[in-house]
Amino acid sequence: MSEHQVKRKILAIAALVVGSLLASGAAQAQQAGVTRTDLQRHDLSAPGREAVQVRVDLAPGVAFGKHRHPGEEIIYVLEGSLEYQIEDKPPITLKAGDVLFIPAGMVHAARNVGSVTGSELATYIVEKGKPLLALVK
Repeated sequence: MSEHQVKRKILAIAALVVGSLLASGAAQAQQAGVTRTDLQRHDLSAPGREAVQVRVDLAPGVAFGKHRHPGEEIIYVLEGSLEYQIEDKPPITLKAGDVLFIPAGMVHAARNVGSVTGSELATYIVEKGKPLLALVK
């Protein structure tokens, strides 16, 4: 096998490995019945911080399990009825037009308790370079 063929084979293997890693990350980020649409991401004037806006849609009856973020989350419910469980506090149900603030690092979960798709606009003020979301067992 020529040197050129070896290099092509190595590049093909590397592309397969990277592709499979990216596909597995995307599968984890998009669980069944949950659609996350990244809208915008911008650096802030505070060093090391960025603002990220995401639209999150949950099908009826679908829950997004316990997780946390490396910064604050500001939620505006666009449609439907969404129930939020924050740490050990009693769950709260929000409807279209309601807002919620979740402090940095707080473990929380969301569930669509309505009969239509529930949607929220989530704005995160987070540490730049860290994963936006960490699942909690």
